Amino acid sequence: MAKTRSKTLEYVEPIGARVLVRKDEPKRETKGGIALPDQSEIPTITGRIVAISAQIGNDPDIPLRQYDKILFHPKNAIPVDFESDNQLFVVPAEDVVAVFRREKPPENED
Repeated sequence: MAKTRSKTLEYVEPIGARVLVRKDEPKRETKGGIALPDQSEIPTITGRIVAISAQIGNDPDIPLRQYDKILFHPKNAIPVDFESDNQLFVVPAEDVVAVFRREKPPENED
């Protein structure tokens, strides 16, 4: 009987105007320190960009970069069955609604 080798995927590259996002863990307590019961599920829609598509990387009008922390609309996010914790999602750029920055970007003076 011949042995079959399964190839392990090491990288997921988003195509088109999409980013690969590692979703943040759901919150288990409020900012005030109140513990939330497990059945009280608050949808987590923040995450960190793991990879960006070439289209986004070459488009100066889309200010998304690898490792950015983002807020995204989860409706069109596609889960990637790549890791056991299943926290990776391919998210269309138009569903990214905010980027968290440490500093305000410089104003364009036109």
